[in-house]
Amino acid sequence: MTAVTATVSSGVNAMPKSVLFAAAIAAAMAAGSSGADAACDKMDKVTAAWLPIMQTTAYYVAIEEKLFEKACIEIDSNKMESPNQIIDALIAERADFGPPGAAAGIAMIAESKFPGKLKVFGLQGGGIAVNRINDGLIVKPDSPIKVFADLKGKTLGHVPGIQWRTISRHMVRAAGLDPDKDVKLVDLAVAMQVPAVVGGTVDATLSLEPVGSIAVASGKAMRAMSNPVAGVIADPFYSGASIMTTKFLKERPDVAKRVVAVIDAATDLVNADFSKYKAAIPKYTPIKPDQLELLAQPYLRGFKDLNDTDIKSYQALVDIFIKEGVLAGPLNVRDKLLTRAELGT
Repeated sequence: MTAVTATVSSGVNAMPKSVLFAAAIAAAMAAGSSGADAACDKMDKVTAAWLPIMQTTAYYVAIEEKLFEKACIEIDSNKMESPNQIIDALIAERADFGPPGAAAGIAMIAESKFPGKLKVFGLQGGGIAVNRINDGLIVKPDSPIKVFADLKGKTLGHVPGIQWRTISRHMVRAAGLDPDKDVKLVDLAVAMQVPAVVGGTVDATLSLEPVGSIAVASGKAMRAMSNPVAGVIADPFYSGASIMTTKFLKERPDVAKRVVAVIDAATDLVNADFSKYKAAIPKYTPIKPDQLELLAQPYLRGFKDLNDTDIKSYQALVDIFIKEGVLAGPLNVRDKLLTRAELGT
């Protein structure tokens, strides 16, 4: 069987879901149901770089449900320890795409330095209005820290790299404190954040899910605040993005189209039945099977789902990076989003 390609609608223009898109995905999966290798003339190898966080859930499900194989794609899957490593791999062309959860802010910093290298085809995060947790201020249960203003003279840990350092600085500043004088900021790998809070290495962390869920499940730490960033920067708030290189898009457009289709299909599965598909998460993140009941569902937006609200929220993050001096502006995120025309549909 020749690899099936999918017709997708443009997320940038917030067009309705394409019936052809759904039909093409269904055809690809049906064709692969008797075994991917037998159904495909060849398997196209694609290299992915990802972070073990909740925003990446659609990617885990795509692997577990063999959606890539059914679309005639062989994934070379590379787990990274920090958001910077994902974007570095994309810019250096060591990876073809960053699955959901790649660093939305760092991607735009990279784009400002190396224009035209990356394209965004999905957003992930959380929000107050949509009741989906993306991040939290994590503390010990008996901590006096309830809000960011309580961090004066304290140590705050965060995901390593410029993205969450910048967001943390902005959150501290928004609380009326000086991030250079009043609070010590510390890079902490995702798996080390709850142990650091419990052990007293830091007083608090600004953490991405599933860290908050792990904290609650442990009973030794808690969320002092849920979605604090959405309350300050934008609601919904997107710190994660699905990203591919323009080299991959231009040199292998058919394969790139199938990657977008698979991630969108997996996103739909997770959004429709998170309680079913969250079972895959312990295999890829620090979450344990007995902690799944307390796990917060992420807010996932596929390529075909993106609308003006999503794009404005993404722009708000980028504007904060400009305000904090880590990104030269102006930069319009609409120019960096994958379009239907670029997919050749």
